[in-house]
Amino acid sequence: MNHARLHHLRHWIFDMDGTLTVASHDFPLMRRQLGMADGDLDILAYVARQSETDAQAMRQWLWDYEVDLAKNAEPATGAVGLVEHLHAQDKKLAILTRNDRKLAHITLDAIGLLPYFDDQVVYGRDEAEPKPSPHGITQILHHWQAANDDTIMVGDYLYDVSAGRNAGTHTMLINHVDNHWPELSDYYFVDCGAVLGLLQQEQVSE
Repeated sequence: MNHARLHHLRHWIFDMDGTLTVASHDFPLMRRQLGMADGDLDILAYVARQSETDAQAMRQWLWDYEVDLAKNAEPATGAVGLVEHLHAQDKKLAILTRNDRKLAHITLDAIGLLPYFDDQVVYGRDEAEPKPSPHGITQILHHWQAANDDTIMVGDYLYDVSAGRNAGTHTMLINHVDNHWPELSDYYFVDCGAVLGLLQQEQVSE
């Protein structure tokens, strides 16, 4: 895929936890509490394989654990400034998270970004097949009537950039000291503040 200058891209889809927020999930603890075997990493896939009774209990535990994190979420470095800048430039903004949609709203409210995201394009684990499936991205693109080459998926984990690649959008990995998945990441930045800095430089240079 040709790398468009970032400020020309009109549609931005963000992961939430660890992307717009400071990462706070203790995934090893979550896996232990749910009884997952060592090496079994995908929590949502594991829950989906259980009986309905067991899965319901697991979903309740996840909700109880995650709602506290959501209420106490803190914005990641540069996240507020980046979203405010994109909104001021009339970009389309969406959330695609493996979290619960209600928790996404609580989290966005806690970090002061809820007004910037239309409720119709805040997708959680019940609105779309979880990433790395491209399902959520394609649904958001359909809602926007947007092209995948005018869209970027931004996230902090393999599932995020894999989903973007699977959907044919541009991809961006952030909030790591190194690019762990260069074959899947069209762009890499250490944090949202660095993304904002490049966007501002690009605009000035034209």
